[in-house]
Parts: sequence; structure tokens; C-alpha cells
Amino acid sequence: MKAVTDADSVISLEFDDEYSAYEVIEGTVAQQIVNELQEYFSGKRKVFTLNLKPQGTVFQIQVWEKLLSVSYGKTISYNEQAIQSGNVKNIRATASANGKNPIAIVIPCHRVIGTSGALTGYAGGLWRKERLLQLESKSRQLEPFSQ
Repeated sequence: MKAVTDADSVISLEFDDEYSAYEVIEGTVAQQIVNELQEYFSGKRKVFTLNLKPQGTVFQIQVWEKLLSVSYGKTISYNEQAIQSGNVKNIRATASANGKNPIAIVIPCHRVIGTSGALTGYAGGLWRKERLLQLESKSRQLEPFSQ
């Protein structure tokens, strides 16, 4: 993954299929990204605490902020997401905003699925979306039973 940060926030976090080396650029935010992603992929982190500063239109930023309320291991449909954005007729605009999400995984657009339950649309590739949802589902199943 490739990250862009400023002194205290994540501006973008994207999949990068061209990048083959493992490199950590020094800095508090960069190290926090690495730590939180490692915890996420090991099933230990369900909520990210990174400061986020995605760049986009007012509408896109509203859509991305609403995505942050979709809990780990849960999914919503594009239709539900459009309703949450204030207008079910905005389904295409909402889906388009998802596709332009600059902070993958942390802003969880991978948790948005088709109304039928089908995995549709993901800028990082449907295979990644499937793997992320499997990871979250597996982690949820491994949580101990509590009363």
C-alpha cells in the first residue's frame, strides 16, 4: 500500500500493485499506519484511530464520513448507503464517491455490497474486497463468547 500523509493525518492510503518493496518512511503518522494495518490484518484491530484528511468534494466527504459508521464485520448495500446519504436517488453518485475513496480499508468502502448480497465494485479489485470481508468475518467468528 502507498500512503500520503501530512504532519498529523492520512491524506490517502491506496493499493499499489506496482510497488514491490517494503519501505516505511519515518514519521509518527507513517508508523501509526503500519501498526494499525498490521493489527487489522492480524484480526486485533476493529477500529482505526488514525486522523483522516481525505480530499474530495463536499458530497464525497459526506459519503466517506458515513462509511466510518459501518462497523467491522458488517456490510450495507449501496441502496442503504444512498438512503443514509439523504436521497435514495443518489445511488450512482454515492457508488461513484465510494470508487473515489482515497483512504482504502480505513474508510471501509469494501463493506458496501449489492442489494442482492453480491460483491460489486471496488477500486482495489473485487478479489481484495472479498478477502477483506473474509478477514473481518473470520475475526468476528473467533471472538470469545461473552455473557
